[in-house]
Amino acid sequence: MFRGTFTALVTPFRNGDVDFAAFEKLIEAQITAGITGIVAVGTTGESSTLTHDEKHEVIERTIKIAHGRCKVIAGAGTNSTRDSIEAIKFAEKAGADGALLVAPYYNKPSQEGLFRHFKAIADATKLPVMLYNIPGRCVVDIAADTVMRLAESCHSVVCIKEASGSVERVGELRRRLPKEFTILSGDDGLTLPFMSVGAAGVVSVFSNLFPAELCALVRACESGDFKSAEALHRKMFPLFKDLFIEPNPVPVKTALSWRGAISFEVRLPLCEMSEANQARLRKTLEAFEKAK
Repeated sequence: MFRGTFTALVTPFRNGDVDFAAFEKLIEAQITAGITGIVAVGTTGESSTLTHDEKHEVIERTIKIAHGRCKVIAGAGTNSTRDSIEAIKFAEKAGADGALLVAPYYNKPSQEGLFRHFKAIADATKLPVMLYNIPGRCVVDIAADTVMRLAESCHSVVCIKEASGSVERVGELRRRLPKEFTILSGDDGLTLPFMSVGAAGVVSVFSNLFPAELCALVRACESGDFKSAEALHRKMFPLFKDLFIEPNPVPVKTALSWRGAISFEVRLPLCEMSEANQARLRKTLEAFEKAK
């Protein structure tokens, strides 16, 4: 269901509001570069500081602009099961191709609680569901056994964005899950190793800046040309790393603002990068541009 390169798209702001003119240009650039899909209002899209109305409008506009030219995955995960059900119902009505459900954060539910949470949401929709496991941010880990239970119990749960940082976890999931259930890397820098053990692509931050280059890496892995994929990975790796020297999406928004694609704005509690880290990121970005 979900294979290839998906961009976790930033949400541009201008003077405190969503800059939809810049947003449309970002989407068009992604589609032109051959991206498989766009994740709207994910964590890279600063979903935690968007209002409900803003989330709805971003999702609706993404679907309208994409117009079937790429898949649109709507971020619908929260730490409230009821709110997530409302969000996924909206995404389905709006015409999204699927929904991304991050693990509930702060609540620290048990594995049984996680299972019931995701099952309740999946049961409320016909949309394909992509789970999102990122224990570094959510504190809880969606265990492999829980993913198995969900895959067996919910036909709509068809994919997981795995950001645990563990190649071993991906290998275990691939061995145990049905063939049609896909795994996507949740870390740009782990796309190559994850795909080498069975992942089917990536949900990327890097592709906000260089979608065509990341699509090339994923295609090389898909075709089994891991020698070419490794060469691409080596070129991109310093930038993979430095796009996370401060909290995401601050570095990627900074880089996009240097291009003139967006105005650099994030919402508190996020703030601008330190001068030292800006200098480091600019140096890495310039080196990558020269090496392309």
